[in-house]
Amino acid sequence: MKFTAPADPERRSSNTGADTRDARLRLSLSGTNLERAGDYNQRIVLQAIRLTGETTRTALARLTGLTAPTIANITGRLMELGFLKPAGRLQGKRGQPAMRIVIDPDAAFAIGLNIDRDHITILTLDLAGRVRSRQSLEIAFALPATVTDYLRDVLPGLLEAGGIDRDRILGVGVALPDDLGRITLPHRPREYDAWEGIDLDELLGDVLPWPIHADNDAATAALGEANLGKGIALPNFFYLLISAGLGSGLVIDRSYVRGADSRSGEIWAMPDATGPRGTNIQDTVSLSALYARLEAAGHEARRPEELLNASQEKHAVIEHWLDDAARVLVQPLIAVNCLINPSTILIGGRLPAPLADALVERLNKKMTDLQLPAVAPVRRAETASDASAIGAAFMPFLDSLLPSESILMQAGR
Repeated sequence: MKFTAPADPERRSSNTGADTRDARLRLSLSGTNLERAGDYNQRIVLQAIRLTGETTRTALARLTGLTAPTIANITGRLMELGFLKPAGRLQGKRGQPAMRIVIDPDAAFAIGLNIDRDHITILTLDLAGRVRSRQSLEIAFALPATVTDYLRDVLPGLLEAGGIDRDRILGVGVALPDDLGRITLPHRPREYDAWEGIDLDELLGDVLPWPIHADNDAATAALGEANLGKGIALPNFFYLLISAGLGSGLVIDRSYVRGADSRSGEIWAMPDATGPRGTNIQDTVSLSALYARLEAAGHEARRPEELLNASQEKHAVIEHWLDDAARVLVQPLIAVNCLINPSTILIGGRLPAPLADALVERLNKKMTDLQLPAVAPVRRAETASDASAIGAAFMPFLDSLLPSESILMQAGR
């Protein structure tokens, strides 16, 4: 589906209502009647119920393309396992009212952990996709031992606050930037290279005694948006993660695209065609770069909330950074539009919402003025600051319960 950039970035094509959303879900939730595909179909049905919130067996058959007997068998089995529960019957229908089915959110849990150069965030997620509890520490360049000490301190309270049954935790997802211990950012201490090549199972296994799944923070942010935010209705989008550094991720047909070397989305490393020789996009478009500008101008800022309610002088520095960030991002986004043609470009990460909205407005104006074959509207991501941790928490669900591309491939063998 091609877009021409609308004057209002929130305006959507006329065919993006409820019917189109259901059609997109039908495409992404299509089951299969292949022999030995029962596990995949079970995952598809569970995902369909999770995404719709509440449904019936008849609606599930229509949504997934599976037969009514297959749906009856799968939902019965999922109820026996405790993943589903009845929610009463639909009223106002002739004949026997259909039974409504919902996810039991307490059936399974996962933990999401985001380790970055300026913070540590840990949260719990239930099977329905709700964040049950959260803890975060604003800390610059936390060393591995500092992370484990913090997790050991907050984990008991985190589980208690979320009402989490430890025996129902499927695993831990860990989101962290690629090359965490190698790439240089302002004020990075020399000992921070301790993160280079670190074994996360060995580091975290004692304090988080569940299976550990790790991935790039931009990839998990895109995953979180695809499962919880605006991405549910967007099968194809490009995600731009602005945090201490800069990352991005590409979702096509609801699958994250990693590239031949699993290094797709490395937008931070693209040369800045508008800046001094040898500079890259991340040298301007990152919170670290913004903090450095403020510091050079005599203003202190080390955490996102300190960028809000700023003095007039501090606000002027931030506005100038927003102008530069938009200018620097134009060329990469031209490449994204021309080579990939996503339906939407989402901006998420730890940039405060008012500043993210200001950047979105600037980018939409600049992109609208260009004569390109297609221009995707830029919008602020819904999951925003906790997107990486939320997406990380989805990884154990995808590994055990929900459908993924790898499960489909296995089912088709």
